[in-house]
Amino acid sequence: MNLSIQDVSRLTGTTSRTLRHYGDIGLLEPSAVGRNGYRYYNEDSLVRLQRILLLRELGLSLTAIAKVLEGQTRHADALVTHLHWLHQEKDRIDRQIRSVEQTITKLEGGEKLMAEEIFDGFDHNQYRDEVEERWGKSAFEKSDSWWRSLSESERKDWASTSSALSDKWRSLASSGADPAGNQAQDLAKEHFDWLKAIPGTPGWPNGPTNDYLLGLAEMYVADSRFAENYGGAAGAEFVKQALTAFVNSRA
Repeated sequence: MNLSIQDVSRLTGTTSRTLRHYGDIGLLEPSAVGRNGYRYYNEDSLVRLQRILLLRELGLSLTAIAKVLEGQTRHADALVTHLHWLHQEKDRIDRQIRSVEQTITKLEGGEKLMAEEIFDGFDHNQYRDEVEERWGKSAFEKSDSWWRSLSESERKDWASTSSALSDKWRSLASSGADPAGNQAQDLAKEHFDWLKAIPGTPGWPNGPTNDYLLGLAEMYVADSRFAENYGGAAGAEFVKQALTAFVNSRA
């Protein structure tokens, strides 16, 4: 198997420019380069790219991905870990599907809804491995303990506050505002205070550390699951720039 960069781009949805960038920084070097300068990728390169794309979905930066790949060179061993995560994600999505289907059935039949059924599959534990990998087990345990201590109404209030914050970011991002301007910086401060209220956040109870904020900002852009909260890639990029400016102003 020896595919051209155009073939790889078509099959993976990754742009040729991104693939070239991966090669330039040593993350994914082509297996061969033709006389015309075209890059080609063999089976080993394609498996490495699969691992890179999976790690990007986890929200890891390119620097972090390079370290992971360097530390675990056997593709098969590494993919077993990725497969475990994918099965967990599939299980969570299946639970969400069943939850929504059950809600529809009960609404149409006039049956009483149970909160435990409505929110099955929507628990925050889906990000446990990522939180522990990035910020340690203590960070997850403290935030998990805090979440479990909340009443049902308190959890709904928290979800409402989080949703309102996302709405503000989407609205401001689409308005063409300056990420470093007063409006965006006021919202960045609100975002800071929102994170400050979560036990387990690095820097708690004084507020998230600069490194934590910058890491989150990068994750918002890198991970489509988070980017959706801000209206997609463009909105997530706006949030990243605003939070970066906020951190720089505190330096």
